[in-house]
Amino acid sequence: MLGIAGKDKNGVTTNVVYYILAFIVFLVDQGTKYLIATRMELREEIPVIGNFFVITSHRNSGAAFGILQDQRWFFIVVTIIVVVALIWYLQKVKDTPHKLLPVALSLVLGGAIGNFLDRALTGEVVDFVQLNFGSYTFPIFNIADSAICIGVALIIVETLLEGRREKAAAKIEGNEHHE
Repeated sequence: MLGIAGKDKNGVTTNVVYYILAFIVFLVDQGTKYLIATRMELREEIPVIGNFFVITSHRNSGAAFGILQDQRWFFIVVTIIVVVALIWYLQKVKDTPHKLLPVALSLVLGGAIGNFLDRALTGEVVDFVQLNFGSYTFPIFNIADSAICIGVALIIVETLLEGRREKAAAKIEGNEHHE
């Protein structure tokens, strides 16, 4: 049976699970956006948990939190560069014993491709998750945005963990030289 990491009996890398994860993020993102775009009117709201969590049909021609509005080609070029870099880096780290980083990169990759497709096809992204905290409304977002944010948070966690691992390894190595 093929594992999450490693090679099969023919020496073929079996780490496709990271690309499958990115594809699942992409499919869930695109599926939810399709439902919102085809079944709801623009600005229509459906309360899910009172006023705290509301599904709201919204379009965004900018980046996160509505910055850089109407910069379609800028986003397309930057996203292509980011996707190529993510795939390159994922290939580089997919065989490491610590799996948090490749999982994080997969989440960012799936989210980036999901928002990229929206921008390439329509020039805007379908957003629909609205969270209200009292009188404050958090900027409306989507599944791709969530995957990107979770992925980036996991990259930060992995970076901190790697620093601790390196520190512990240096300490062990230092103790071995003193014995």
